[in-house]
Amino acid sequence: MSLNFAQFTPGLSFSGGILIGLAAIMLVLFCGRIAGISGILGGLLQRKKNDRSWRVAFLAGIIIAPVLYDLLHPLPEITVTASWPAIIIAGLLVGMGTHIGSGCTSGHGVCGLSRLSLRSLVATLIFMVVGFVTTTVLNYWFL
Repeated sequence: MSLNFAQFTPGLSFSGGILIGLAAIMLVLFCGRIAGISGILGGLLQRKKNDRSWRVAFLAGIIIAPVLYDLLHPLPEITVTASWPAIIIAGLLVGMGTHIGSGCTSGHGVCGLSRLSLRSLVATLIFMVVGFVTTTVLNYWFL
């Protein structure tokens, strides 16, 4: 494994992390809500009329921000080598995991850890360990 220094952008990565943290803080302070994507999307699908506007705005921002960024700076080319069945199965497994884990990596990792939640610490550690093991096994056996 080697590090591609052309793609190594610690300043931009740090700035992005700061913006994510600020967005999470603002959502908690102004709306009393946690910035976990699975919870935001799941709540939108539950059809609560009085709880939709902030969810739609948050998700729209996630979609619109990269489009606006791309107008100023070209986004890196993304190459997906997995098959559609593999992508669909992976998506279903992630969805099941977020349901079983009562949240996703953004909810537990960004928001839960900042609130010193023990449940979020355990969930984030499990997410990370399983991700490392899965990547290692798949790279060892299949690549």
